[in-house]
Amino acid sequence: MATKPGLLTEWPWKALGSFKYIILAPWAMHSLYSLATKGKNELDYTNLLILPFLLSRALHNQIWISISRHRTAQGKNRIVDRGIEFEQVDRESNWDDQILLSGIMLYIFNYTLSAASFSPAWRTDGVIITALLHAGPVEYIYYWLHRALHHHYLYSRYHSHHHSSIVTEPISSVIHPFAEHIAYFLLFAIPLLGTLFNGTASLASLFGYITYIDLMNNMGHCNFEFIPKWPFSIFPPLKYFMYTPSFHSLHHTQFRSNYSLFMPLYDYIHGTTDKSTDALYESSLERRPESPDVVHLTHLTTPESVFHLPVGFASFASRPQESKSSTWFMWPLSWLSAALNFVYGRTFLVERNLLGKLKLHTWTIPRYTIQYALKWQRQGINVLIEEAIIEADARGSKVISLGLLNQSEELNRSGGIFIERYPKLKTKVVDGSSLAVAIVLNRIPKGTTEILFRGALSKLALAIVSALSHNGIQVATFYKTEMLKLSATTEEGAVAVSKSYTQKVWLVGDGLSKDEQLKAPKGTLFIPFSHFPPKKARDDVFYCHTPSMIAPPSLQNLHSCENWLPRRAMSAARVAGILHALEGWDVHECGASVFDADKIWEAAIKHGFRPTTISK
Repeated sequence: MATKPGLLTEWPWKALGSFKYIILAPWAMHSLYSLATKGKNELDYTNLLILPFLLSRALHNQIWISISRHRTAQGKNRIVDRGIEFEQVDRESNWDDQILLSGIMLYIFNYTLSAASFSPAWRTDGVIITALLHAGPVEYIYYWLHRALHHHYLYSRYHSHHHSSIVTEPISSVIHPFAEHIAYFLLFAIPLLGTLFNGTASLASLFGYITYIDLMNNMGHCNFEFIPKWPFSIFPPLKYFMYTPSFHSLHHTQFRSNYSLFMPLYDYIHGTTDKSTDALYESSLERRPESPDVVHLTHLTTPESVFHLPVGFASFASRPQESKSSTWFMWPLSWLSAALNFVYGRTFLVERNLLGKLKLHTWTIPRYTIQYALKWQRQGINVLIEEAIIEADARGSKVISLGLLNQSEELNRSGGIFIERYPKLKTKVVDGSSLAVAIVLNRIPKGTTEILFRGALSKLALAIVSALSHNGIQVATFYKTEMLKLSATTEEGAVAVSKSYTQKVWLVGDGLSKDEQLKAPKGTLFIPFSHFPPKKARDDVFYCHTPSMIAPPSLQNLHSCENWLPRRAMSAARVAGILHALEGWDVHECGASVFDADKIWEAAIKHGFRPTTISK
């Protein structure tokens, strides 16, 4: 939002929310009706192609978003060494509004201007005229319009909304108030109307010109430089006719320079080119990929979870993962990506964070939760984990933390097999079990004397029950088999089978059923120790988040949620890896070993991490 919102700042269909696309329904239905009732020679292909073209624009922009986020995280050729936060993601979540606006305007022009209908596929003279009108009037008018938008009156009411993004992403290019977009549409209509009125319009000049604008807009707002030197060496004047990402990045960091649209010519003519333009271009091209200090190794959960990655849909990734009707409509893409991951998938970088001087990476193994349960998949998954550990070690990482199912006992003995195979690993392997124990223990209300345990037995479960026994808390279980296994790690009499289920604190893991939840008394506190949260079956009880902590404000570039956790929450394993690096603990925490829970809890609080609150 602009600092002092002016007239027509808000989009007129904002109140419709996700239903805003219904605005296009009348025109889309009319196009389909024409297709069904008219003969081939009567069809208006301009009209018929508008809706497919809008979909192609959305796909085009999404491709830029995904590539840009992945490339920026790598660090290679990065321009601005700062991150983005949730506030920017929220502000830029309506990037598709301008696509919707262009669809409405195209339909209106097509119906009101007879010359717009029945255009040929290609006319060379029309394409040339479009290019000339863009290079001349459009670029020059835009330059002065842009300078006017930086006048304090217009800037505070409109353009400041766009400049709220200091570090830009491709979608930052189209984040403007509604009134500003109207001005841009009228400006970009000059070449289109020019070819219409002189009879040289074609489908190529219409859709090609808008695609060119999308391409250059997305390119110029990437936070990495990728335009090579050789085109400028072969043809030096090219620097006046094509901008680069670093050229426009300076406009967002310096504000009073580099105003041009896509052609820097007018900045050079009017003396508004930033003096550091060439130097920033050179330094950005020379910047090498960075090596992380800490790597967190996670994995996909369901086929649609790929859309919740930071390199997927930005607005999805910024919210806790949940089932959305919109992802259901994308199931063909979900299963296509699943098939490609199964055949060609390799571990890939999805996020980069900074905590002081500590560089943090999140790598994702392209395997899904269901695959971890299949015995014939385990060897292949372990190979991917092993390769990631070796790569982290080769890149000089201090710690690699194994998240979610990557450290299960059935898969690799909680990571123990890797340190046995590579006893000289300099990178320390951490599963975060000690911090998970500490988080669970600190969630138990003070004064509690008895808890009920229910869930699959694991290294973490045994460590928690052992700590409870040490603290003098009685542990009750649902079943005798659980009691017998837990008793082997505790003092005699510390674990017993529950007969009444009246305990007000339940520690729950995988395997908790709905019927078991219904036996809990009203007001029971469910504290999960599992990787995944239990499916909520009650409204009169309280559910905690899975073991996790809220990141301190100093942790930068955190703009995605970790699965079902709230914003800025991080899993115990991820936090533990960071703490091991911050404290310089030169030990593995995996396999049978469990780190000191009190020590790691104190370190977490010292470095600004906070416990997550109850989720309900």
